Amino acid sequence: MHRLFVALELPLPVRDALLSAQGGVSGARWQRDDQLHLTLRYIGEVDRHQAQDIAAALATVNFQPFTLSLATPGTFDRRGRIDTLWVGVSPHADVTALARRIDAALTRIGIPPQTRAFLPHITVARGRLTGPIDGFPAHPLPSAPFALTSFALWESRPGPDGSDYAIIERYPIR
Repeated sequence: MHRLFVALELPLPVRDALLSAQGGVSGARWQRDDQLHLTLRYIGEVDRHQAQDIAAALATVNFQPFTLSLATPGTFDRRGRIDTLWVGVSPHADVTALARRIDAALTRIGIPPQTRAFLPHITVARGRLTGPIDGFPAHPLPSAPFALTSFALWESRPGPDGSDYAIIERYPIR
């Protein structure tokens, strides 16, 4: 079985900006450089044949390259307890439209459609964030706008220090 998701690979200067902002939040398990990405569509566990169908379906997605910038950080909580710290991106329109096209391509091959609202973000920490997140900037992180010219199919493998992510295939945004 393969645990798959579709995401944007972030350029090195963006990952460096995210990594340099890490720290100062109690209970945070910070994402490593190789874990930083922007998820477009979580797929989940599939067998080898489904993975091949998914790879072929993603090759049919057409989209124009676009540019993003890092935006304001935010949090997700579970039952009133913060468990995820993330950094947003802007503008939302192009990345949201790409996520919808990817979802439509996957739905055509029998993958159930995405049911959660899509919020473009980059997860930077997980865990039981116990206390204020004052140690993390509350304003957009400094980084130049970055062009995105491809998206990728990734595999997630659980490991002792969090999941290890590997890109299976890249797809040019064209």
